[in-house]
Order: sequence, then C-alpha cells, then structure tokens
Amino acid sequence: MRAVDLIQKKRDGGELNAEEISFLINGYNQGEIPDYQMSSMAMAILFQGMTASETAALTLEIARSGDQVDLSPISGIKVDKHSTGGVGDKTTLILGPLVASVGVPVAKMSGRGLGHTGGTIDKLESIAGFHTELTREQFMNQVNDISLAVIGQSGDLAPADKKLYALRDVTATVESIPLIASSVMSKKIAAGADAIVLDVKTGSGAFMKTVERSEQLASAMVAIGSEVGRQTAAVISDMDQPLGYAIGNALEVLESVDTLRGQGPEDLTELCLVLGAHMVVLGGKAASFDEAKELLRKQLHNGEALAKFRTFIVAQGGDDSFVDDASKLPTAPHTLEVTATESGYVHAIEAEELGLSAMVLGAGRATKEAVIDYAVGITLRKKVGEAVKAGETLATLHIREQNESAAGVAERVRRAFQIQQDRPVARPLLLSVVTVDGITRYSE
Repeated sequence: MRAVDLIQKKRDGGELNAEEISFLINGYNQGEIPDYQMSSMAMAILFQGMTASETAALTLEIARSGDQVDLSPISGIKVDKHSTGGVGDKTTLILGPLVASVGVPVAKMSGRGLGHTGGTIDKLESIAGFHTELTREQFMNQVNDISLAVIGQSGDLAPADKKLYALRDVTATVESIPLIASSVMSKKIAAGADAIVLDVKTGSGAFMKTVERSEQLASAMVAIGSEVGRQTAAVISDMDQPLGYAIGNALEVLESVDTLRGQGPEDLTELCLVLGAHMVVLGGKAASFDEAKELLRKQLHNGEALAKFRTFIVAQGGDDSFVDDASKLPTAPHTLEVTATESGYVHAIEAEELGLSAMVLGAGRATKEAVIDYAVGITLRKKVGEAVKAGETLATLHIREQNESAAGVAERVRRAFQIQQDRPVARPLLLSVVTVDGITRYSE
C-alpha cells in the first residue's frame, strides 16, 4: 500500500476503506508518511469530502493513536459534553454540577484555552487551591462518590489529531467538515464517554459562521457517534453575541455561581437547561426531554445544583468560600467604563472582537506560553435588543492598569457594539437540534 495511490484515489472521488485509513493515520503518526503527502490528502478530503463510514473510520484511528480511557469502573451511563467554543462560554462549569446533581455521572477531561479566554481548566484554576491533576484511581473514585470530576486533558490523548491539526492550520484545510468532526469526536471517544452532547456554535463569534455549515458539522459528528456506538446529540446555538455577560476567567466563575443559584443570565440558563436535559435523557435519568428540563430547572432553584458545585470544588482541593464572598476570587485592581456615543438600540455585538479584546487585557493566551491573568476581563452591561442612551455604560473592563493599552481596548469594545435607531428583531438563541433521526429546527 502506498500513500500516493490513496491520495489519488481520494482526489478522484473514491472512498477509502478502514484498512487504508489506518495505514495513513498510523504511518503519519509514526513519521513514515511525510507532511507533504498528508497535506495533499487533507486537501483532497477538503474538496471531495468523506462518507459517514470513512469519517467514522478516520475518527477511530485518530482516537486509537494514543491513550484510550476506560471509564468502566464508574457506574452508570457516562455522558460527556463538548462545545465548539464561543465568547463567554462557561457552560461546563454549570452543566457538570447541574447534571451530576440528578445522578448522571460526568467524568470530564477539559483543556486549557488558546485564544480569547481561558479554557475550562483555566477558569477552575482561578479558584484558590483547586487542582486539575488527579490519578486515574482518584478520578474514578470521585465520580463514583459525587458523580463529577473535571481534570486536565492528557497529553497522550489522540496525538495524531494534534499533528493533523497543526498541518491543517498551515495548509488552508481547517474548514473541512470531516476533518473538524473527526478531530472533535476522536478526543471524546478516546476519553471514554458512553454518550455525548455537542453544543455547536454558529455566528460571528463562532468558528462556523452560518447555520447551514453548523448543521453540517453537527450532522457529521452525530453520524460518527452513531457509527461507533456512542449515543450523540447536538444543539446549534447562536454566537452572534457573547453568552451571558461575563468574559474572563474569574468573572465567568462568578456568573456560573449565579446561574447555579437560579439567578443567572436568561440566555446562559436556557442553553444549560437544554444541553443538560439532553445529557439527562442520554444518561437514563429521565424519559423525555421536557421531563429532564423541568427536573434540572428545579435543581437550580432548590439549591441542589449549587450544593453539588461546592462539593465538587472541595473534592478537588478548592476553597469554596468564594461562593458566598466574591472577593475570594482574583479581582482586577481597576475598572474602566465603556460608554455609548449615541442613543438607540443595540443591534449587534461583535462577539469575536470582544473575545480578542479580553485576550489583549490578559484573559486569554495569544501563544501557548502566555500566562493568563485570572482577574481581568469584560462585563457586558447591554445585550442585543436593549435600549441605550448616549453616555450610558455598554461594558465594564476589569483591568490591571489605567494606561493607553486599556484605553485602546475600550475603544475596540465600543466599536463592537452596533447601535441603531430602530429596535431590532429578536434573534433566537437556540436554532436546531441534530440527532440520528435528523435535524429539528426551533423555527419549524
């Protein structure tokens, strides 16, 4: 078998079998197939696409390229959740304890952020004493004891994906849906979950800018899950503005606590209830989506979800006193108000611009080596559809120093808000749900 023959086969629209895909991934991972041949294959896949069987075979081979976690010592149906990312996305901090509070085991491996804000691990590490490194035995025991543990992702999980992604990043093949889907799902499968719920973002602040492309990606990932025996569902949600009001690590932790109290932003709360309901159904703790959603809503208001969050924080060495005293979390020494220059209604908020602004303040990493400042970030004071008067605050910056750089960020944030005279048409947060049975759109 030769790589060049397989490249030609895919270039000409042929379907690769599992043996051929195994040859390619193993050969590339072991350094036997060079970058230039694998980049040619990636480009052929970008143009020709892959069948569901091809994509599933590719995903499994990538998952098998490194460690595969065996979660069988944990009782129950283990349900994982993955988001394709977005500005202000702190759903894991809420969904973990919320779903665990009704007995669905959540054994989660999360990553650090590279971009506008930290990842779930960075956000959790803004809590004093919290540690994200557990032994395998500690991890399993904790999930069995309290139904929840979140640890840093192993460096040996799906190593072929890291090589492939680095190659795609410099060969203009990142946009290939089969390659994106296999990248995401290989890590979820290697992490050992029985069922997977996906939050696929769409809009200006998301990787996928259109609903059509987001549904294509969601359908591909759900098909992979089905092919490899994992129950999978995906929710398409809007990212044309940040989720919630907080952007930044400690700020997002505090907003998560408010949400677990039942006092969180409407959009963040609704998304967590929808994603959580799908997790609860797949976890076998409710017979229907509506039953699961109502069950979770009660957990937000009866204190059980917040109690589970406290238990989780303490179990991993964290000081939970910040739940009652926000000053126990890292706090920026200065704030800077970003005000509107005209009156009207907020028509749009460029989420990506706000995310990049938060990164400039220090809330995210421009490079892997960058150090995150847990305290800094942005708090929105206005969302899309709200009226605003000239001079009124649009957002508050939480900053280290009052300097030219902060002033520049403030101007960038101001420009991210589009204000017009007429009231905009309300845009839905939840757009569609994708399962093995097809796509259900909320507007239909």
